[in-house]
Amino acid sequence: MGPGYGPPPGKGMHERMKEPAPKRIKDVPKYVKNVMKGTFRRLFTIFRLVWDAQPLILFTMIFMAVWNGVTPVISAWISARLLQAIADRIFDPSVNLLPPLILQFGFLFVRTLLATLNNVITRVSGELVTQHIKVKIMQKAKTVDVGSFDMPDFYERMENANREAGMRPIHILSSAFSAVSSVITLFSFGAVLFTLFGEIRETSGAGAYAFTVVFAVLFLILSIASAAVSFHFRKKNFLYMRHRSKDRRQLSYYSDTLVNKDLVKELRLFNLSDLFIGRYNEVFKNYFKGVKKLIYRENAWNLFLSMLSAACSGTLIYMIATNVRQIGSYSLYSSALNNISGAVSNLINVSSTIYEGTLFIDNLLLFFDEEQKIRCICDDPLPVKRHCGHRIELRHVSFSYPGSDKKVLSDVNLTLEPGDTVVLVGLNGAGKTTLIKLLTRLYDPTEGVILFDGEDIRKYDPKELYKVFGIIFQDFGKYAVTAGENISFGDIDKPATRENVERAGRLSGVDGYISRLPGGYDTPLTRYFEADGTELSIGQWQKLSVARAFYSDSDILILDEPTASLDPMAEQEIYNQFDVLRKDKTTVFVSHRLSSATVADKIVVLKEGRVVELGDHRTLMAQKGEYYTLFSTQAARYIAGDGETT
Repeated sequence: MGPGYGPPPGKGMHERMKEPAPKRIKDVPKYVKNVMKGTFRRLFTIFRLVWDAQPLILFTMIFMAVWNGVTPVISAWISARLLQAIADRIFDPSVNLLPPLILQFGFLFVRTLLATLNNVITRVSGELVTQHIKVKIMQKAKTVDVGSFDMPDFYERMENANREAGMRPIHILSSAFSAVSSVITLFSFGAVLFTLFGEIRETSGAGAYAFTVVFAVLFLILSIASAAVSFHFRKKNFLYMRHRSKDRRQLSYYSDTLVNKDLVKELRLFNLSDLFIGRYNEVFKNYFKGVKKLIYRENAWNLFLSMLSAACSGTLIYMIATNVRQIGSYSLYSSALNNISGAVSNLINVSSTIYEGTLFIDNLLLFFDEEQKIRCICDDPLPVKRHCGHRIELRHVSFSYPGSDKKVLSDVNLTLEPGDTVVLVGLNGAGKTTLIKLLTRLYDPTEGVILFDGEDIRKYDPKELYKVFGIIFQDFGKYAVTAGENISFGDIDKPATRENVERAGRLSGVDGYISRLPGGYDTPLTRYFEADGTELSIGQWQKLSVARAFYSDSDILILDEPTASLDPMAEQEIYNQFDVLRKDKTTVFVSHRLSSATVADKIVVLKEGRVVELGDHRTLMAQKGEYYTLFSTQAARYIAGDGETT
């Protein structure tokens, strides 16, 4: 992940995000300090991300922050000079208006030019930063354990990270530099008002001076109170959204379901659309109730404080109008007061935006902080031998999915010898697919050990280990690329030559229907991106996934229901080809059609996560146990009555 992106030292992110509000007045300074410290830490992370994307972005933002900070002062000063010149010309026609007019139009031109350039740079930089963070998320996702994807809290973090990876970082930085601009404006106009106080003291005495200072201080206090209210409700808004993340996921699920092209047929035929729309509205009603309450309460406080601030501002403007000598000075001082008010308001808004935004950035950091557990336990990984037989042994292996105490596999002992053909048999939920995930080290056992060629499987580099296996899962990938690319994904390290691809196509039996596609092996599959893309049937997709196994040059073939969607003739064709493919290879496959198990060296019968029987077809049929019952029951489905086929 690189330095600077992980959580800062000290408290963990979860603890920082749950920093309790102070219950006593004396705890407020410590609370504010912790909030500011956490905010600046997150801001620093955002700076690092943007710097890595494009350093020029930061330099441009710094320049524009300074420029935007002094622009109101320059504008007010030029306007005051022009207004005073116009007033003087009334009494003296010889007064030349050209210099202040040229200054005014020149300033407007420069300000418009820089604003346009800043807009261009901001939009371009937003795209660059988004791309940079998206790539970092994808880079992190490729290292995350498969088991993490089974955890709802991780999936929430990943969803939030993806959602926040867009323009939020650049918006937070823009807000941060806008705050810098506001501070510069405040100090600049503060200096202008300081001269005003001196003028009031000279012209109207100590009483008017003290009165003006009191209202100025009161105006400042009200501004600080507005900031406190804004920060308070930004945090409450963040915590509410985090607490109701399940509601937001449900809203996304229901809305996405209604526009999912793969589900539209069932939604229409089963008349499910109104059901999901109703559930969407029901969840939104409960979710919106809390959001509405926060909005009403925040704006009620803001209205109250704004009215008090307006009263103070009006009083100060009255003092300016009655105590300055020239109209130019009145223009400058009243502009100073209005700009200070605007700067304070902007500072409050952008500060709360920064605070809320940096809290959301924690989603990104939590995702980046996801620990990878499926890795080599040795500093020097053992070499993985290729193109040879491998022995895999499971010793007292048990497994529970993350976040669950239920054992999916329990005390499994099993040995796969080089060249074995092994079939996993059992009812749905018996643990067959989970056992495959353990064999390939997509997961580690919660108990026991798996030996690969006599060594703990965790002593090998997972990336090198995965190259040994050629795997087809029952939920195989249907990639929106060409037919040839879909096949070549079986081994991306192998040259994707047309000869290799077509050979795999012939061996797997897909060559027949692919050759009839408009572009043959170059035909784009699915219509996600191409209007002329071809949609395959589920059986055709399954044959294509089998072709990946033929394309790969793996030592161990693992096939999870490789023919589930094929008709009997196509299934027999595939198994005939498998007899050629698995020669001198270890093969493990799951199949509910037990006729395929008759040629296996070992049949492993799983029931409720345990190995209850082990042997070949003849042995297990003679035992008349679990396998005999499963096989006989399935055979009876094909022949009924007097030999009629069902």
